[in-house]
Amino acid sequence: MPKNIKRKQRIEKGGVGEIYFQADKYGIQIVRDDFITTKMIPDSSVDLIVTSPPYNVDIHYNSHKDNITFSEYLDFTRQWLKKAYEVAKDDGRICLNIPLDKNKGGQQSVYSDILQIAKECRWKYHSTIVWNEGNISRRTAWGSYMSASAPYVIAPVELITVLYKKQWKKQNRGESDIKKEEFIAWTNGLWTFAGESKKRVGHPAPFPTELPRRCIKLFSYVNDLILDPFLGSGTTLIACGQENRRGIGVEIDEEYCELAKKRIISEVSSHPWRQTDILLSRASQNVLLATPDGASNAEPAPWLDFSDRT
Repeated sequence: MPKNIKRKQRIEKGGVGEIYFQADKYGIQIVRDDFITTKMIPDSSVDLIVTSPPYNVDIHYNSHKDNITFSEYLDFTRQWLKKAYEVAKDDGRICLNIPLDKNKGGQQSVYSDILQIAKECRWKYHSTIVWNEGNISRRTAWGSYMSASAPYVIAPVELITVLYKKQWKKQNRGESDIKKEEFIAWTNGLWTFAGESKKRVGHPAPFPTELPRRCIKLFSYVNDLILDPFLGSGTTLIACGQENRRGIGVEIDEEYCELAKKRIISEVSSHPWRQTDILLSRASQNVLLATPDGASNAEPAPWLDFSDRT
């Protein structure tokens, strides 16, 4: 990572590549690490990536500086999209929740710029879903109010860009659990549901469980491996646990790792489909392996195999 892209605080000694939390019963794992440099995820192992990366709009995260220059932000985006491409399977996909544009700090066409970078990183374009979050009531920026001088036009939507690595059609047939009415509704590229409460979750930029839930059910099979490289409050892994997918979340900040762990324990174990207890381990022996010197010999751990799952 270039020197001009810095974390506000680094992971403490001994925290790099740490398996922070595992729920072996459901194949869920939190890795406390920097996604760009992590060696904890094997190449060509991930079926679907669902994530919402930092938007660079000066959100006050604990361990990420969210007000770098736009050129630095695009370079950061290029680095993590390259890493995501490496860990995805040949038929792997990514659902990328990003803004259409931004006005804070100057108008920028965030969606089109990130999409272009993704293509440069060899990701192939499939489609874009418009998420109508319906937050126009919270609007405070008007530009030149009631004047043609310099008005702001703000769309109360975000986008979910769907990309794939080498081929769109899945190489192997798996079990799809999506219902007929869900498939018909969700293949319409306009999704309308509310956003998530920062106060309720305790994170400055959460997204609702409905977002990863739809992406997971529409674009992956049961027991597929899902990755969120910017785990935050853990919402993607909650959706994995509730929808019978294996999941890995990477998060650099320990406080957010702990928040994600607590939410997973609460919201997955209490889900109607999840009536058994979660088997917890801060750092059990069933992990994605990395050698002490940092050279990766990572390979799927036993908990990634669901052949005997009940």
